[in-house]
Amino acid sequence: MNWDDETPDSATGADPRLVDAGADTEDTAVEAALRPKDLDEFIGQEKVREQLDLVLKAARARGATADHVLLSGAPGLGKTTLSMIIAAEMAAPIRITSGPAIQHAGDLAAILSSLQEGEVLFLDEIHRMSRPAEEMLYMAMEDFRVDVIVGKGPGATAIPLDLPPFTLVGATTRAGLLPPPLRDRFGFTAHMEFYAPAELERVIHRSARLLDVAIDAAGAAEIAGRSRGTPRIANRLLRRVRDYAQVKADGHITVEIASAALGVYEVDARGLDRLDRAVLEALLKLFSGGPVGLSTLSVAVGEERETVEEVAEPFLVREGFLARTPRGRVATPAAWAHLGLAPPQGAPGQAGLFPA
Repeated sequence: MNWDDETPDSATGADPRLVDAGADTEDTAVEAALRPKDLDEFIGQEKVREQLDLVLKAARARGATADHVLLSGAPGLGKTTLSMIIAAEMAAPIRITSGPAIQHAGDLAAILSSLQEGEVLFLDEIHRMSRPAEEMLYMAMEDFRVDVIVGKGPGATAIPLDLPPFTLVGATTRAGLLPPPLRDRFGFTAHMEFYAPAELERVIHRSARLLDVAIDAAGAAEIAGRSRGTPRIANRLLRRVRDYAQVKADGHITVEIASAALGVYEVDARGLDRLDRAVLEALLKLFSGGPVGLSTLSVAVGEERETVEEVAEPFLVREGFLARTPRGRVATPAAWAHLGLAPPQGAPGQAGLFPA
């Protein structure tokens, strides 16, 4: 092939072989399209929705900005979505940033000083902010004021800067890492719970309608049962099952199609993925059920220690497959049963560490 024959597009001057690096991916666009736009459309978290609805309606009735809101819970449960809903319900713009992005007090001062009156500032992973920025946030939340330090050493001067009233929505997956002075300045705090299978089925049916995907009740139930109680995972699995149904079948998702598709993507009937099973298999086959240290277990599965601890372990513990003990990680009898293995004599479950 003669590459010289491939001329740039006459209208845009761009080479047709080049892909725009700034283009949004399909998954990003789909995620945005699937987000509920108001509290009535938001599925699950009934108590949080009821309480938040009262807070927002009262603020609108007073003509004031809403109190600062702290949302805690595991990833994928809807904290970012709720922050956008808060902004929509208050008819206010929203500014989105994250704790790791704010490493200096000056970073936070620049954001706060550019806020409009009534604007919602969503601060994801708020527990990962630097300490100087955290201390500046105390005054900003309480008095809507920050002190900007100009100069260094003995000649440094603090210049007070008044801020317009705004609403801070903080999100965290580890609420225990927030210092009490910061936590106490939120007017409303909520903990996001994992979803029940029936709630996830409603999420999947709603997403299927938006994606124009045909799915029956049994197919939705099959996906919901493997979604770890998390809407984000449910939506991701739905999109992968949709791909399988379009390529391998007629596009209609049934329980058989869902089961076959999730088998291809290595998600088993309890929602365990490749990493989860690798951790369990190493614990059972290499270390006879434990106890074993986290670092040793991480090396055995070829993953970073943080990946095993923060991605795989919480779900395995919640499902009763793994326990953390002072001596290390230990497999439960349920883990042996799930992988179809017989525990050796003297394994932790047989020794009476766990009830039968």
